[in-house]
Amino acid sequence: MSDSHNLIELISESDISARIKEIGLDISSFYKNESVIVIIVLNGAVIFASDLIRALSIDCKLDSVKVSSYSGISSSGKIEFEKDLALDINGKNILIVEDIIDTGNTISFLKEHIKMKNPKSIKITSLLMKPQSLNLPFDIDWVGFEISPEFVVGYGLDYNQELRNLNAIYKLGDVI
Repeated sequence: MSDSHNLIELISESDISARIKEIGLDISSFYKNESVIVIIVLNGAVIFASDLIRALSIDCKLDSVKVSSYSGISSSGKIEFEKDLALDINGKNILIVEDIIDTGNTISFLKEHIKMKNPKSIKITSLLMKPQSLNLPFDIDWVGFEISPEFVVGYGLDYNQELRNLNAIYKLGDVI
């Protein structure tokens, strides 16, 4: 754990693990015998996605995208597309895996971008969601945890590319 940050645990490693298993069962039940392309939103969703896909009992392929709207601890509001899909998703079931949904702007942008590629369906799962911060009415199909609008780190979420490797979710306190 970083000595230069005051971190307060919000969601434990065991709670995260248990919730991911539940989400995996729900997603597998939803898709039944259909396959899905899991689209990982880089970089933050990598840890969540790697645990989630191991909890799935359905066939899946993996791809990734990279979009960004954060600088430091606040959303810039400007969405930048850094990496697009490699797979052809025309006519395929798509599951977007996100680490956190804050304002909803990034996931809305991404969903619209993916819709233009004519998938069969688009579903979204996010480890975290901040319902009080949403700017748009937006349905997320599977949410791990709803949290208040504070800045969090760990389990893939970063502060200036640091603290992603923490096993739990922490509130980022004052920098010491």
